[in-house]
This record gives sequence, C-alpha cells and structure tokens, in this order.
Amino acid sequence: MKAMKAGVTKAGKGVDNLVWNILGQTYIPKQVCETSFSWHALFPPGTFVPPHIHANQDEFIYVLEGRFDLFLDGKDASATAGDLIRLPMKVAHGIFNKSDQPVKCLFWVSPTGKLFELFKKIHNVPDPAEVTRLAGLHDVTFLPPPDKG
Repeated sequence: MKAMKAGVTKAGKGVDNLVWNILGQTYIPKQVCETSFSWHALFPPGTFVPPHIHANQDEFIYVLEGRFDLFLDGKDASATAGDLIRLPMKVAHGIFNKSDQPVKCLFWVSPTGKLFELFKKIHNVPDPAEVTRLAGLHDVTFLPPPDKG
C-alpha cells in the first residue's frame, strides 16, 4: 500500500473514482494508505450495519446530516449532525438509520487493515450472509442476532 500524499480530494470525488454500494448504502473512499482509510457514506432511511467487531482498527464516524441510532458496547446511543462517534477496536457496535431522512457522514479507520479490500469485495453483493462470510476473512466479525427467547 502506498504512503499518503498531500493533497485535496474534491467534493463528490473519491479514490480512483470508486463508488461502492454496500447493502443499500453508498460509500465513496476519500483517502487510503496503510495508517488510515476514510470514506463518505450515505445511509438511506432503514439501512444499517449490524453489530460487529473490528479486531485491529479504531473506527470513527463524523455525522454531517441526519441521525444514527447505535448499539455501542452493549448500550443504545444516538448521534446527530456535528457528533463524533468513537468505536474502539474490539468493541461491538452497530449503526442504524431508523429515521425517515438519509444520514450523511464521514467514516475513518486506523489502521486501514483489510477494510478497503473488504469493501471492494462486497460492492453490489446482495446477500447479507455472503457479506458476513467475506467480512470474517477481512478481520471484521459480525455478531449473531440477539436471543429473543
């Protein structure tokens, strides 16, 4: 992986003009190097990332517009425009747009690990089970649904 270069990634543009569709969400990678990876994301109403754990990365989300409901380290939380969500490595978290408005946000992780490669592989994969399987090969572990019994 290349070292980060100084520069500006223009609005609406991403790394190598990539735009990923990941289970109904739109991700535009803004920067990638060995030490960090960032992407702009649009979560339409009703979309989410189920609870999961990053084994080797700290993750951050800066909310630009809208509201997220979160599962964070066993507790419910929420974040709105201007809030920064901190998701330490090895801490379970899930991200949900339960509102009727889209959420726009900026994500980043440090270090990059295998996440950029995972997103390339799950672009346009419609089957959540296959996304979960591929995630497990890239150091992201999705948690089983909660026991309703």
